[in-house]
This record gives sequence, structure tokens and C-alpha cells, in this order.
Amino acid sequence: MSPATVPATGSRIGVLLVNLGTPDATGYWPMRRYLKEFLSDRRVIEENRLKWWFVLNFIILTVRPGRKGRDYDKIWNKDRNESPLKTITRSQSDKLDEIFDKVDKRVRVDWPCATAIHRFDHGWRHLQRRTASES
Repeated sequence: MSPATVPATGSRIGVLLVNLGTPDATGYWPMRRYLKEFLSDRRVIEENRLKWWFVLNFIILTVRPGRKGRDYDKIWNKDRNESPLKTITRSQSDKLDEIFDKVDKRVRVDWPCATAIHRFDHGWRHLQRRTASES
């Protein structure tokens, strides 16, 4: 039997939609923080770590935050004050949660925009609390 056909045995099932993150705002410092987090991820950049650290900290993070911030500002969701990725991920999570609520009330869907592990952990704990409170 494949893992996809094995029935779940717990009373609740949590699904996390995870992506590599998104900036909190379009200004220089929020973009710099996001780019540093994103581009420091070894799954994103597979380069010699010492060489990459130098390039990232002394070249990319001095120039790119301003440029990328202006690019993000053009597509920024001004109604919610968030990036399009965050808006789309929230919408996908909400819609999947509604669908699963009709099909199997044990399943709950949630999302953290996670580059940093602490954001992923926060999303995981939130989902755990949500599914536990509905038991």
C-alpha cells in the first residue's frame, strides 16, 4: 500500500502550505532582511559558503534591497499591506480548508510564510493549537 492510500489514524490531520517566504514590506531594511534570509538558505544558493557570504553581504545586500523593494512595490497588495505571495498563499489555504471542511472535518489547512525556521515553527504550533481546540 502506498503512503497516499494509507488511511490516517489520528483524530485530526494538519496540512501546512509552506513556501520560502516573502518580505514584510517594500522598504530597504525589510527587503534586506528578507533577501538575507532567503539567499542564506543553502537550498536556494549552492555555492562555496565563504565566497557566497562575501558576495551576499558586501555586494548583493547593499544594492538589491532598494531595487527589489521598488519592484515589489509595483505588485504589492496595498489593501492588505502584504506581498502577493502572502495574499495568494492565504487564499489557497483558506479555500483548501473550506474544501476539506466539507469532505473530512478532521483536516485543517494553515500556512506560515517561512524562510526562517522560527516562522515555520510558529505556523506549526498555530496549526497544532487549531486542530487540538477542534477535537
